[in-house]
Amino acid sequence: MAPHQLQGSLFDQGDDAFLHPLDGLRRTGLDDGAWIDLLPGWLSGADALFEQLAADVPWKAERRQMYERVVDVPRLLAFYRAGEPLPHPILDEARRALSTHYVAELGEPFTTAGLCHYRDGRDSVAWHGDRIGRGAREDTMVAILSVGAPRDLLLRPCRGGDVVRRSLGHGDLIVMGGSCQRTWEHAIPKTARAVGGRISIQFRPHGVQ
Repeated sequence: MAPHQLQGSLFDQGDDAFLHPLDGLRRTGLDDGAWIDLLPGWLSGADALFEQLAADVPWKAERRQMYERVVDVPRLLAFYRAGEPLPHPILDEARRALSTHYVAELGEPFTTAGLCHYRDGRDSVAWHGDRIGRGAREDTMVAILSVGAPRDLLLRPCRGGDVVRRSLGHGDLIVMGGSCQRTWEHAIPKTARAVGGRISIQFRPHGVQ
């Protein structure tokens, strides 16, 4: 087990959700002006929060055109626009903490929250960058808080190169910044391993999807 998975599990012994300080964030520089910040176990009580979100969020199962067929999106989705109350107070607190921490670098707050529920190893998201809106032409940030069982997040440079892998769950935080949405892609691949459910909460600035 990777060290940050163990750390997240140890932090997550209680049911009370609370956030640890963000001064433990560690940045990894990627090529082409992209970077990721990682903080394992940022949220304590993440497993209990997973259960509550899985039960209470009004999840939507979407279908999309894929070539000549309409297929199920392999995950459940929810989206909260700017100003809409989030499904748990700790998520509002997390968004405020991230906005305060990154204000000098980002220059604006995180405003929206998108939730993805990966129910088991068959759920996934294909390679993509958050390039709808300003992310296609400007440096920006996307902060992802993961609760539930760990799943691998993969990142790869658009121009080709080695894949970066981070296993995220149990309250782990990753922030993708700089040119990451324009010059890199990320994915959650399917897995044949027996894995539990995971929910990711993606905080974005206005106009980034």
